[in-house]
Amino acid sequence: MLDNLNIADILFLDIETVPAVASFDELNDRFKKLWEKKAEQLRRHDPDLTADQLYERAGIYSEFGKVICVSCGFTHGSEFRVKSYYGDDEKTLLAEFAGLLNRHFNKERHLLCAHNGKEFDYPYLARRMLVQGIELPEILKMAGKKPWEIKHLDTMELWKFGDYKHYTSLDLLAAIFDIPTPKDDIDGSMVGQIYWEEKDLERIVTYCQKDTLTVAQLLRRYLGLPLIKEEDVVIAGK
Repeated sequence: MLDNLNIADILFLDIETVPAVASFDELNDRFKKLWEKKAEQLRRHDPDLTADQLYERAGIYSEFGKVICVSCGFTHGSEFRVKSYYGDDEKTLLAEFAGLLNRHFNKERHLLCAHNGKEFDYPYLARRMLVQGIELPEILKMAGKKPWEIKHLDTMELWKFGDYKHYTSLDLLAAIFDIPTPKDDIDGSMVGQIYWEEKDLERIVTYCQKDTLTVAQLLRRYLGLPLIKEEDVVIAGK
């Protein structure tokens, strides 16, 4: 898939997700029971933790979490343009992102690219769009398609070279390939706390945009292309 790749045909993306509500106590009775059942599985690795204590992990499961930010970027001439869709209203931000895909990334040649996207970002987005009653853009439709018909790139999968036991973080690959990244004051494990307790969504958006740029830089390293210069990164307003 990389042999005849046109970098301008790729939409790079990263998402940030959080538990659907601030705490286990705020779940309704039906979802409390369902999370307790999920927590039974999680306790196999952390037997001393309660369902309440484990709820901070709910954001990584699309059935118990929600999307609060989708950052995406694409190459336009010498520029790398970044746009983020974010907010408390998941339906609105996902509808806006779906609109972007439908308008501008709906051709046969177009591709999505994310790190661990095939295991996380793409299915999470698709599931939450269905939950919110949003029709899936064609590029996110996977049902009934052959593997080579699905237009999804995954920088982690490309690094595996078929080794499906191996997980490598985006931060580690950025270090290996000498990709400069700004110093972060947060990491992914802190997003839920920053969103629900500190109410600092803008800080999360900045973190998400950084990861989107890093995914693009990593693919460029895979392709032997020069890195995007800092002065060529253009951040669009909301």
